[in-house]
Amino acid sequence: MTSTIVIGAQWGDEGKGKVVDLLAKDADLVVRFNGGNNAGHTVVVQGKKYKFHLMPSGAIQEKKCLVAAGIALDPNVLKKELGQLEQEIDLVIDPRTQIIMPWHNALDNAKETAKGKGKIGTTGRGVGPCYADRASRTGIRFCELVDSEKLKEKIGTGFEAKEKILKNVYGAEMPASKEEIFAEYNALGKEFASYYGDVSLKVSNALKEGKNVLFEGAQGTFLDNDFGTYPYVTSSHPTAGAIFTGVGIGVRPIERIIGIVKAYTTRVGEGPFVTELEGKLGDEIREKGKEFGTTTGRPRRVGWLDLVLLKTSIRLNGFTEIALTKLDVLTGLEKIMVCTEYKWEREKIQELPADLEKLSKCKPVYKEMPGFEMDSSATSFGQLPKEAQDYVAFVEKELGIEAKIVSIGPGREETIVR
Repeated sequence: MTSTIVIGAQWGDEGKGKVVDLLAKDADLVVRFNGGNNAGHTVVVQGKKYKFHLMPSGAIQEKKCLVAAGIALDPNVLKKELGQLEQEIDLVIDPRTQIIMPWHNALDNAKETAKGKGKIGTTGRGVGPCYADRASRTGIRFCELVDSEKLKEKIGTGFEAKEKILKNVYGAEMPASKEEIFAEYNALGKEFASYYGDVSLKVSNALKEGKNVLFEGAQGTFLDNDFGTYPYVTSSHPTAGAIFTGVGIGVRPIERIIGIVKAYTTRVGEGPFVTELEGKLGDEIREKGKEFGTTTGRPRRVGWLDLVLLKTSIRLNGFTEIALTKLDVLTGLEKIMVCTEYKWEREKIQELPADLEKLSKCKPVYKEMPGFEMDSSATSFGQLPKEAQDYVAFVEKELGIEAKIVSIGPGREETIVR
């Protein structure tokens, strides 16, 4: 394990936090490289639940944690996350990291409200507007957050521009005055100044020295701004290739790229969902799997496992293996369906169409498999019910990739490493 990437293979919420926590024990550095606090990773250790939105999930293992330039950082959220940890964290934040300001949250919510029925389903955490400012070169970065004079100057310019947009375009108000925002963020900058460090340089040097670096992705492949179900996507790139630009390292071979695959499929927000289950069965799986957003608490949409989606995910990310999570949630079902292909008019489709209108008209073609009864006491794959083993084997065969990690419960110890 010299370099390992953990990526969500579906629409997020696959269980990346648990897998990162599991792998972090062998890592020297754990690096978060994309997204912001619109993503949530949950880690359960000895019954205690930790919820992270910005901190790398390796924090529980007391590893060196790095927040890279590709992140949109809300310092208030980070402060809360640090507060839930009993131990002191060895944390580094890249000076190039973009900072979410109060007007970003206000704009996010105002834009979503204005869209009405055409809403995307954003979390309202300000991530999209923050990335928009980065692209237009008007954003505030961490190096400015920790410098009082630069921060005052940037807030002076940014506040006036965003106040006009909120008022004149959306009929909304700024959440606070310019002076109040400066006072709050200047204090946060002073508090976080000790975390300042060049993540790009530190990670590059660590890789040269042969240290174990674990890269933690947020959200999921099909929320990617280019290759996801656009426009129902996020504002960053949750795919494996994003580590090179998000962290700032040269393109190099990556030894291990792990796709985290939930044993069924979920998504939050709007957009097409070919295998979606509605009604009693969908509700049952949602309740059993506790499928409610870590960030928003919103109920997730639930559906059967979609192999068409996953075949495309493997191509986009170059997975070397998958980790199959939440297999235990399927226990007790009489039968389990797996989508092996789509049907569109008279055409059979093996990979996700880029055209959203075409995707929305696709129908799933299912393989029916027997259900199983299991608990989380198994310590080896052979101890799982035969039907559960067959389910995993079928997924592996169809995808042409091994499931080297199988999660059978929320706790760190409820994991089978094959």
